[in-house]
Amino acid sequence: MTGKGREVADIMERRKVDMLCVQETKWKGSKTRNIGGGFKLFYHRNGVGVILKEEFSKSVVEVKRVCYRVINVKLEVEGVMINVIRSYAVICEMEAKKKFWSKLDEVVDGVPRNERLVIGADFNGHVGEGNRGDEEVMERYGLKERNVEVQMVDFAKRMEIAVVNKFFKKKEEHRVTYKSDGRCTQVDYVLCRRCNLKEIEDCRSWHGDSVDRQHRMEVYRMVLELKKKRRIVRTERRIGWWKLKEKDCSVRFRKEVRQGLGGGGEEVLDDWATTAEVIWVTATL
Repeated sequence: MTGKGREVADIMERRKVDMLCVQETKWKGSKTRNIGGGFKLFYHRNGVGVILKEEFSKSVVEVKRVCYRVINVKLEVEGVMINVIRSYAVICEMEAKKKFWSKLDEVVDGVPRNERLVIGADFNGHVGEGNRGDEEVMERYGLKERNVEVQMVDFAKRMEIAVVNKFFKKKEEHRVTYKSDGRCTQVDYVLCRRCNLKEIEDCRSWHGDSVDRQHRMEVYRMVLELKKKRRIVRTERRIGWWKLKEKDCSVRFRKEVRQGLGGGGEEVLDDWATTAEVIWVTATL
């Protein structure tokens, strides 16, 4: 990201991208940085980060910089809490891998169930084509074969989240997220809660616009399903004034009104407001 902030901002503006998950920022500290064009980067040391368009960066309510491989930026949009998590998996020793997955589990598990969850991740693994036995978290539209060591599928099942890339049928060129020396793979993924999958309208990779020669931008389009405010309708009891045409009903009504006005005699209070109130109450009994 060093020296490329403005270039990234230009791509986001041109492609109308509101949020972007990045890695290997190459900057020191844990800060927030304006990269131009109204876009703001929330990052943690030289690791992962999340870039937000100005209108969304103003809606950020919390930033959890877990480690240089995991960050969670929470924002509120139209009353809906959205957790944007960027993660970058370890590819070295087993102990480091266990630590990474443990941290990611903890972060995702800590997000309340009523809040949206979107994970942009480089898992350095392939889930491959097909979905036999994994239908609850993915469809069959992947790329090549699955890595034996990949833990993403187990993670998705544990957290009840869906691998968004796998639910959209795209030609191979738009499934490739990493290309180097003629080798094409899919290692970058978008995940969301299984129950909110219907809010994702599209997901594909873009080639051409990228500041990284190997990684391609994986783009998804999300339309929030907002809860409709309950409309409170106040109703009043309907009064059957026509019943006063009946002699028995009319006599009984006059008698109860006189009693309500202070007695059963012929004299009543000379106060219209009070009289009207008594008539109304009597009629609704």
